[in-house]
Amino acid sequence: MSGSPDNLPDPNIIPESDSPGSSASDEASAAGGPDISTGPTSGQETPLPDFEPEVPELFDAAAKRSSASPVDLDNFLTSQREGEEVQAPAPGANPTYRVSPAEADLAGHILPVEDSEAEEEDAASTWQTVWAITREVGETIILTLVIFFLIQLVIRNFRVVGTSMVNNLHDGQYLIIDKVSYNPFLIDTLGFGGPARGDVIVFKPPRNPGDDYVKRVIGLPGEKIQVIKGQVFVNDQLLEEPFQPLPGSYTMPAPVIVPENQVFVLGDNRNNSNDSHNWGPLPIDNIVGRAWLSYWPPDQWGSIPRDTPTEEATLMRYLNQLIPSANAHNE
Repeated sequence: MSGSPDNLPDPNIIPESDSPGSSASDEASAAGGPDISTGPTSGQETPLPDFEPEVPELFDAAAKRSSASPVDLDNFLTSQREGEEVQAPAPGANPTYRVSPAEADLAGHILPVEDSEAEEEDAASTWQTVWAITREVGETIILTLVIFFLIQLVIRNFRVVGTSMVNNLHDGQYLIIDKVSYNPFLIDTLGFGGPARGDVIVFKPPRNPGDDYVKRVIGLPGEKIQVIKGQVFVNDQLLEEPFQPLPGSYTMPAPVIVPENQVFVLGDNRNNSNDSHNWGPLPIDNIVGRAWLSYWPPDQWGSIPRDTPTEEATLMRYLNQLIPSANAHNE
């Protein structure tokens, strides 16, 4: 093993034995080791085969790679900008950055123009919202007015003032008036509706057209009406009055023949009523409508019949009739 390093054998070269039957091979065989004398016997050295592991290429092979640290790169770039030589960074030192002492000059700086299209879109959106709300409110108001006027063509409310209709109607009582039954177009053209004896009507009196009166129809067109000591005669026949008015004590000086398109009306409180026995028959055109329902006060809820007292047509009366019947049935 003595000698200079230049004479040392190459560790990558396996020496070949001098002959196939060399003592080294025999010794290896005798020792039970593997036989390594598989190469040629010419005494030449055989190099090991090249071995290159397959490594996947993660980057482009042509790309340049640098092993410099970020600190070295920072110093290098700084020196290139300022014309300084590259200085090796101190171990563990952090990169330093130079700050220019110059103050910012914004004299030539121009602010970007505001986006006018965005403002126009916002304004258009706001206007659309306002317009939608206004339209909905307007449609609601218009619909309400249309419904109101349609209802006014058919019905109307009325408040009783005075005691001319006691004991069937009372002062302060609220009624719903049916305007269809006395509509001139329906009466003249279709022959529908019209006055009937016993109807409670609201009308404009001939002598006070600015007021509304409520009375009961007693005489129809063409009939002869006469009142003698509070008793009413129609065509010389005593009138049956199932609605039970408070009888009067007066006598009309002469009988009255009711003209065409007119009616004869009296109040149920005969001695305290300003009606046809004072100023004559009433034109049908002056009639506003027929009293249909009573809706206030609550104990007077009910219809306004023509042939029975109003008190017998109230909801309270019907309930009082049903409750005792139910109790008797349960017993």
